[in-house]
Amino acid sequence: MTLDEIQRLSAADMTAVNQQIFSQLSSDVALVNQLGIYIVNSGGKRLRPLLAVLAARALGYQGEQHISIAAIVEFIHTSTLLHDDVVDESTLRRGKETANALFGNQASVLVGDFLYSRSFQMMVTLNNMRVMQVLADATNVIAEGEVLQLMNVNDPDTTEQSYMQVIYCKTAKLFEAATQLAAVISGQSAEMEHAMKAYGMHLGTAFQLIDDVLDYQADASELGKNIGDDLAEGKPTLPLIYALKMGTAEQQLLIREAITEGNGMQHLPQIMAALQETGAFDYTREIAQQEALKAKQALLLLPASEYKTALAALADIAISRSH
Repeated sequence: MTLDEIQRLSAADMTAVNQQIFSQLSSDVALVNQLGIYIVNSGGKRLRPLLAVLAARALGYQGEQHISIAAIVEFIHTSTLLHDDVVDESTLRRGKETANALFGNQASVLVGDFLYSRSFQMMVTLNNMRVMQVLADATNVIAEGEVLQLMNVNDPDTTEQSYMQVIYCKTAKLFEAATQLAAVISGQSAEMEHAMKAYGMHLGTAFQLIDDVLDYQADASELGKNIGDDLAEGKPTLPLIYALKMGTAEQQLLIREAITEGNGMQHLPQIMAALQETGAFDYTREIAQQEALKAKQALLLLPASEYKTALAALADIAISRSH
């Protein structure tokens, strides 16, 4: 199943999600509306809300709460993007100027806060304490992940284990919450809830690992951000961590300096060559493939349906994509 087919399958639900997103963006403060609409309209994949609606349908859910959960998850994600771009001093996202580049850091942080708090207002309307618990835990873990990543910046001694923890907190946790909540609202067993949680976690991990590779290998116009951004920010992602372990003494010295000094863009061709020669890209893709396989295995409990097929296909798409 292709992404276009998956999007057609979920079109009615995603239209409802988008309607709710824009209705909840409404504020009496003009800048909130302006910046919020800019970032929500900036060409994102809407992958996390898509997961929420597909998972709910795969579990036979017939209500409307999955629409709200999908919108809430997208608000949380969008708020983290606004904050991330300020912290990282990014200027390009999804092929467009970042909100902070266009509106300034202060406005981006404050509107990010608005989206966070609006997501909690939306949670309350669902009147479901389990939903609140899962989402409150997720937002807290995401915040911890941001701090963990900050601690790893410019640290060439970051371990693979430490980096995988950052991936879990920053990316996989919200994927996990989106699919777990589909099981919660549809009243599934603890076993099924655990399976859906595992699916989201492994899919999110695979997705982020491929992002790490694409930061070096993708076409900038397709990726929608500058190639080598992670390197420029001194972030030791998995390809760099692996190359540091497997490279020659000269390569190790070059990569260590790039991470420590944040000057890697000056030596991007040499570092790219080191990542290629050490098999760092292949290693990262292999780990991503293992995670995608675990995601698909977690779906074995689900009854057969086109929605289950779509969820499995997303695991394949996550690791085969070019942007």
